[in-house]
Amino acid sequence: MAIQLNHFQSSLLKQEKQPKPLFFTSSKTKNFGVNTAASSSGQQLIQSGEVKPILPKDAATALNSEGFKLLDIRPQWEREKAYVKGSLHVPLFVKDMDNSPITLLKKWVRFGYIGLWTGQNFTMINPNFVQEVEATLPDKDAKLLVACGEGLRSMMATSKLYEGGYKNLGWLAGGFNRAADSDFPEIEGPEKLQYATIGGVSYYFLQLLLLLQAVGKE
Repeated sequence: MAIQLNHFQSSLLKQEKQPKPLFFTSSKTKNFGVNTAASSSGQQLIQSGEVKPILPKDAATALNSEGFKLLDIRPQWEREKAYVKGSLHVPLFVKDMDNSPITLLKKWVRFGYIGLWTGQNFTMINPNFVQEVEATLPDKDAKLLVACGEGLRSMMATSKLYEGGYKNLGWLAGGFNRAADSDFPEIEGPEKLQYATIGGVSYYFLQLLLLLQAVGKE
């Protein structure tokens, strides 16, 4: 049965009052137009059926029975917290190492505005993303289930991969953040997969909330 993208979008919007993933995946301002176009293109591919949307609860079936390989495109610092055992990894965004005065000013402003809260690094689009995927998986006929924390970065990644010749693509709808503990049973890393995107001050608020929930159940 075909899954409609607008079903996923309406479900996500009901659970999120603010578009936080846009902050999590922020990159240089000069890349904003390119990133927006890639995201729009990825959405069109999903709506047209060229890219298959797959819910986290259906991911195990896609991986074990349908022949998909899981491609984790999160940055390294998110993957270090938690990742699916056996998944491939090529980051779509990498840490921006530019230390020019203008970039340093942007980093300082962003840290004060959102970085302290989220713990996210100042990033830029990985210019070698498709080439690195090709080096990791040269077979462009292979089935790839592309995943990130929230689903937006992976939507962009599907667009780039499709343009690069990968035509058997799946998109993890909602990302790892929407996964239940049983959806990906083989997880490695110190954190839960659902919380790997969360960092900074917000991480400590999350830990406090989980502690209060645990105490309330006793």
